[in-house]
Amino acid sequence: MIRIFLAIWMLAGAAFAQELTGIARVDPSKSSIEDGWFGQTTLTLSLSQGVPYRVYTLDAPPRLVVDFREVDWGLLRPEDLLSKPGAIESLRFGAFRPGWSRLAAVLAQPKLPDEIAMQVDPESGRATLTISLSPTDAGAFAAQSGAPDDALPLPSPRQSPPADDAFVVVIDPGHGGVDPGADGDGTPEKDLMLSLAIELRDALRRVGDVEVVLTRDADVFVSLPRRVAIAHEAGADLFLSLHADALSDGQARGATVYTLSEDASDAASARLAAQHDRDDILSGVDLTRTDDVVAGVLMDLARQETAPRSDDLAAALIVAMTQSGGPMNSRPRREGAFSVLKSADIPSVLIEVGFLSDQRDLMNLRDPVWRADMVQGLARGILTWRDTDLAKAPLRRK
Repeated sequence: MIRIFLAIWMLAGAAFAQELTGIARVDPSKSSIEDGWFGQTTLTLSLSQGVPYRVYTLDAPPRLVVDFREVDWGLLRPEDLLSKPGAIESLRFGAFRPGWSRLAAVLAQPKLPDEIAMQVDPESGRATLTISLSPTDAGAFAAQSGAPDDALPLPSPRQSPPADDAFVVVIDPGHGGVDPGADGDGTPEKDLMLSLAIELRDALRRVGDVEVVLTRDADVFVSLPRRVAIAHEAGADLFLSLHADALSDGQARGATVYTLSEDASDAASARLAAQHDRDDILSGVDLTRTDDVVAGVLMDLARQETAPRSDDLAAALIVAMTQSGGPMNSRPRREGAFSVLKSADIPSVLIEVGFLSDQRDLMNLRDPVWRADMVQGLARGILTWRDTDLAKAPLRRK
């Protein structure tokens, strides 16, 4: 099916006649979302200066996406613009990749942009971006939606090629950029996991014979398929995804290690896996072109060699984390259909280091001393698994 997208790159007004200085800042007091007559919705963003931008829509669920040449969102919060229920159900904004920002709005019903304009004051350089949306039917919305063919690719972190005999660990700090993850009393999951990943990377590098690659080393968004692709490009020997989610029932606490299974081991695991995938979609990712790829990967999950190696990795990590003081969940070993684990040829685990919905876990994750002990436990578990896995390699080849 041919899809039409709306893409606009603006360099308008006197403010662009000279090189822009600094980063455009959003003024919350002059930004708004207004629902009007006949189903019309208008999004207004007030910026300290004009910036290049583009607008397009994505389907399933219907979303409006706006990419900017980096914007400082400052103190703006989604609830500042969504003061009452309306045509926009939820809103996310933040860094998408270095030098670029993104706003993604989930629409309550299909609506397409019919008026888009950025007005720049020639004297002050201040700019106002206005996007007007009008109702349409689901078929028309789907036909005109889809990511641009030149949708901002996210490069892999720059790494030196690993040596042929190097042991390569890919560490994936969950969430990032426009996708903050869970929130623990004002502390976003994305920040805690990036800090933990960097600390674990440094601990492993001190061993001397371990190559470590991070799927992100800054506050940027990386899609779930891209995280898996980075692991393949790096020639990973193992893939470790770090998270600290929150569950609404508030009963989850302690570290938990997950391996991939199409059938979740329990209801909480199923909710977490669905939550991870939904976060990716709501951050403005177009998954319409990945269905065949994901289906192919799922068929490869029966590959008999990788699954038991992932199980061994999970077991080694649980032992080492327990020895470091944990605390561990009452059922520390679980399974779930996490998309980020769907690499059939790389042993992969996802670790919920704790849950931000639990005050004890939140306090631990904020404590640098506790994190240092946990990092040592994770590093010890990884190296124990490496040595055991290498010893089993001749048996696997027979």
